[in-house]
Amino acid sequence: MKSHADISKFLSYVLRHQPESIGLQLDTEGWASVDELITRAAKAGKHLTPGLIEAVVQDNDKKRFALTADKLHIRAVQGHSTKQVAIQWEEKTPPGTLYHGTATRFLESIRQQGLVAGSRHYVHLSGDEATAVAVGVRHGKPVVLKINASDMHQQGYAFHQADNGVWLTRAVPAEFIAFE
Repeated sequence: MKSHADISKFLSYVLRHQPESIGLQLDTEGWASVDELITRAAKAGKHLTPGLIEAVVQDNDKKRFALTADKLHIRAVQGHSTKQVAIQWEEKTPPGTLYHGTATRFLESIRQQGLVAGSRHYVHLSGDEATAVAVGVRHGKPVVLKINASDMHQQGYAFHQADNGVWLTRAVPAEFIAFE
């Protein structure tokens, strides 16, 4: 692996989606031993060091990963699809409006079903439009949906906030989405 971006993609894959692809075991909070990650990655042909892992964690613009204070364990902070992980997030009161970036090609489905987590554990929402646009661009022609998080919360929907600031909820029914 050459660049931090390549390493970040590898870490996202094994820490969020397929730890078993290298025989890695995550605990229910998503933590893995850095030493075990390095050993298992090496067997899969990926060369990692503690310093390289720490640099990728610090340099990641989306703050996707976290290390424990002693730097012995690492996890992805959100975006999991693996059944090994069931992070117990503290419930938080969201701001009045949150945003979701998507592509125009998904709008009809969202109008019918609302936002669903799909293979992930949660729907990801942002606190600002710029972040939502950046997410939407990855999927095609971007569109930003405004979510009435205040009304959702008042009606009993739970919200959580990951360490990197991403807001998480299980689903967003269409009636809480402004399609502009």
